[in-house]
Amino acid sequence: MLRVPVSPTHPSPGRKPLVVGVRRRVGSPALCGCSEAQLPLRLRLRGWRRRGREDSRLLFMLRSDIQVVMAAKRITQETFDDVVQENISDLGMDPEEAVIEAVQQFESQGVDLSNIVKTAPNSASVDGQEPQHAVLQTLDSLQKAVADADSGAVDELLVSFAEQCRQEMAVRYLAGQKGAYPAVLAACRLACEEGCSLLKALRALSALLDGQPDFLDAPGQELLLRVLRERQDDGDLTLATIRCVRQASLKHEQNRQDLVKGGVLSLLVGAVVRHGDRADVVREACAGLRFMTFDDDIRVPFGHAHEHAKMIVTEHGGLRVLIEAAKAFPDDCSVLREICATLGRLSVRNEFCQEIVDLGGLNFMVALLADCIDHQDLVKQVMSAIQAIAGNDDVKDAIVNAGGTDLIVLAMTRHLGSPLVCEQSCAALCMLALRKPENCRVIMEGGGALAALQAMKMHPKEAGVQKQACMLIRNLVSHAQDFSQLILDMGAEDLIAEARAAHRTCEDVAKAALRDLGCQVELRELWTGQKGSLAR
Repeated sequence: MLRVPVSPTHPSPGRKPLVVGVRRRVGSPALCGCSEAQLPLRLRLRGWRRRGREDSRLLFMLRSDIQVVMAAKRITQETFDDVVQENISDLGMDPEEAVIEAVQQFESQGVDLSNIVKTAPNSASVDGQEPQHAVLQTLDSLQKAVADADSGAVDELLVSFAEQCRQEMAVRYLAGQKGAYPAVLAACRLACEEGCSLLKALRALSALLDGQPDFLDAPGQELLLRVLRERQDDGDLTLATIRCVRQASLKHEQNRQDLVKGGVLSLLVGAVVRHGDRADVVREACAGLRFMTFDDDIRVPFGHAHEHAKMIVTEHGGLRVLIEAAKAFPDDCSVLREICATLGRLSVRNEFCQEIVDLGGLNFMVALLADCIDHQDLVKQVMSAIQAIAGNDDVKDAIVNAGGTDLIVLAMTRHLGSPLVCEQSCAALCMLALRKPENCRVIMEGGGALAALQAMKMHPKEAGVQKQACMLIRNLVSHAQDFSQLILDMGAEDLIAEARAAHRTCEDVAKAALRDLGCQVELRELWTGQKGSLAR
């Protein structure tokens, strides 16, 4: 064991120097361990030493940019590539074996390799250059072609770059760290000015932005909005641009707000109307609208999801446009699934739920559920949309009167093996039963309670299914105690108790369900107004 003293950059008075033990097997990278109090710690490992006469040599190395952040350890691509190259040159391994060995050794020491391209770099094309990964070689060539305004070469390189970025997130991450975004954006501008393929440039930009929305800046936003305005009759360009917008909007609230301020909502709704005969454009535009209603960026305390949904409906007539668009694709489940998902995201106000019914959206959903009940993904999205519009109490009655409860129970029974369908079905029935005793009777007579309990038996480890089923049982009996004994006879008490014991997220809803069923439940008073801690 080699003990390497590492002093902190700014040691506090009286602090002892940190001593780190480093051990490495043949071909394995050296890593350091440190206590949580000493994080973050960067170690620079350089060189190597050999000891012993046996074939299994002990190598001690200090590598650059090994960073420990809390419990996770990450490395740079250069560090990984150095280990692979030394496995090849010093230990005589072939490239594939060297990569496997490096991966095993890093992972055995708790390093997160999700951002690492796990292949050996390609040999350098020019003497004196270091080996590079294929995506970086393509990127270098693309930068030179853009600088030379070589339209033909740019087109070819953009296609190769996009294909490489689609392989995995690690490739996109590596390209992004090496300046890919400015190069691709420059290629987009060149395409607008010099006549090379803007479509290929936008596809490359979309591939790069997948999972990396932070790269999109103000010039990039302006470019996307300009293409949507000026080339709106070109279906392929519209599709590629909307895909860029969608990739840049996921988990990035600032991009969403900036794009909305730039007028992207009217452009997305307009794309659905203008290209209503193209399934791919309608599907992508619906996804773009739906992403604008997300609140998924943990970096901001409050998003504008509700405001964006309101704008889509009130200022751009989004509900009518989507329901009309669905009529052109009666047999395309992928388009219908996306339209239902978007309608559900837009049902954020009582009047919007009623407007969907008035526009024929409810009849569309019920008919869709009946005709496409074997399509699992579509069924799940229809259930989600029904649950959303059932937030309006008048719409609850309309759904029940249209036969929605029977279809929901039938779909759940048909797809009992799917936890997602079971969870969404229970959630929809739960919403229909809320504050509606007459609807509870219809659900009970249709076998809703029995189907929910069967789902609990089928998926005991799925917290979502257990929670929604417990909530449904509670809603069924909270205003109709006559159903309590019937549900208990189905074995509800044991199933709910098991859910409560197995899933912490079910604690409150399971306790409420047991209480309303008339079962014995221990109710603890967590706080009595006395000074002191809460009861545990």
